Amino acid sequence: MTHSEESAEIQKSLNLSWKEGIPAAVMLGIMDYYVIPYGLFLGATVLEIGLLIAIPNLLASITQLFAVQVIQISGSRLKFLTWGTALQAVLLIPVSLLAFVSLEKRIFILIALVTAFKIIGNLIGTAWGSLMSDYLPENKRGHYFGWRSQIVGIAGVTGVVLAGLLLFLLNQTNRALAFFLLFSSASILRFSSSVLMSKMADLPLHYQPGSDFTFMMFLRRFRESNFVKYVLYVSSITFAVHLASPYFSVYMLKNLKFNYLFYMSVHLSAVIMGLIAFPIWGKHADVVGNAKILKITSLLIPLIPILWLFSKNPFYLMGVEMFSGFVWGGFNLCTANYIYDAVSPAKRVRCLGYFNLINGIALCLGASLGGFLAEHLAPLFGHRLLSLFLLSGFIRLAAHFFLSKKFKEVRTSAKHVTSAKLFFSVVGIRPISELNREWNVFPSLKQISQKST
Repeated sequence: MTHSEESAEIQKSLNLSWKEGIPAAVMLGIMDYYVIPYGLFLGATVLEIGLLIAIPNLLASITQLFAVQVIQISGSRLKFLTWGTALQAVLLIPVSLLAFVSLEKRIFILIALVTAFKIIGNLIGTAWGSLMSDYLPENKRGHYFGWRSQIVGIAGVTGVVLAGLLLFLLNQTNRALAFFLLFSSASILRFSSSVLMSKMADLPLHYQPGSDFTFMMFLRRFRESNFVKYVLYVSSITFAVHLASPYFSVYMLKNLKFNYLFYMSVHLSAVIMGLIAFPIWGKHADVVGNAKILKITSLLIPLIPILWLFSKNPFYLMGVEMFSGFVWGGFNLCTANYIYDAVSPAKRVRCLGYFNLINGIALCLGASLGGFLAEHLAPLFGHRLLSLFLLSGFIRLAAHFFLSKKFKEVRTSAKHVTSAKLFFSVVGIRPISELNREWNVFPSLKQISQKST
């Protein structure tokens, strides 16, 4: 294959990637925002909701130890992606049928099915991230992924809205039917995502002598490895965040008695603001590097659960979640992009797997401990969950101050700017000169491709 033919195949794959991302985003929106309400509908307690989050993520993380072997057995990254997404679609069928099953502890069947779904999903994420990072040069990843996240995010917003309206309209008549329609639709969307993904270009997986190393060898390099320090930093924040994050939904539905319309609106506020934030953070990451943005956003992340303490008004909480969506947009985007920059292609699948393993264990520990503390902490303003939110905020802050200085930017082309200058540029007051003051929040794929050549 000539260079021009390979470039054409990559361009085609980048086009297919965002198209595939549209049904994937709707499906993930349903799983991310409505599996907890589904668990509550099936009769789950607060502790069982914690298990619904913790167990799938723990077991899915452990399987990351075998990510390289699974992809090698599959024959290629693309082949695994195609079959993995199809298998996820199959698993969503019994998830939807649980709505009509009359068992006292249906929640444990849901936990088992979600666990299998998450195991495959985590492996898919590792393979997808490795393949996509091979498609793009390092100085264009922030721009492309920010743009792609915005496009597929719009689809995700549409899915969250339609799902919330469906639950709201059928809540009083047939909630079981509503949840069945929700998750069966997610299954169909996952099948269509699999079909689109199968048409992408399958680049060979890089291999170099010395790229194989065990998990214990990875951990032993903590003192000298910038990347291992970075993994500890992100995982510590993940632990602190998931002490509380599964229980915001519980707080709204059980404590504040929000209907599904208000529940959807609060979550949607974060999603919409994230759509605006992704390309802004992405363009800045291409100039100043990912580490700078990670550190400024992790300083703001502790404010989010603390802001939930001051009012129960849904419109106030929508404002809090708009702030949350903007901040998390930068952190989440740069979390993955930092890995792509820090790790060579030959080691990328393995390092992504180890990162997901450690991060998933942190998520599991946080969600499990949060479920226990949610039933044992002293109430704050009449609610134990508010005490949990406050505790989560303090631990997030500690993680930032103790660990954010331990790792450094790896991109040599990154421009050094102060945090204040970056902040004013992000909010559009005084853009840094490298952005050319060309503030296009909605760039086209053609524009990105032209700048990549």
